[in-house]
Amino acid sequence: MAADKAYSSRANRLYLRRRNIRHTIPEPRDQRANRRRRGSAGGRPTGFDAERYKARNVVERAINRLKNFRAVATRYDKRAYIFLGTVTLAALVIWLRT
Repeated sequence: MAADKAYSSRANRLYLRRRNIRHTIPEPRDQRANRRRRGSAGGRPTGFDAERYKARNVVERAINRLKNFRAVATRYDKRAYIFLGTVTLAALVIWLRT
């Protein structure tokens, strides 16, 4: 899982760790400074893989392209299989345009 700095709380990281979900969440400057200020009581630095985090941008851009299609963004379809078809069609149109 890759998330932005808004989800970097200790509780979120603990939840993911308990469920054995690998995560890449950058640590905000203020949290990093507070951890360093506390010394050894501040805990260890968070594991942050910059290369994995860069891939998050690609996924977000793809989702934003899908949201440009009104039927996908508003989700007017009542049934899941119809919505899946709408998303598939939108993905095909995006793929053919690029």
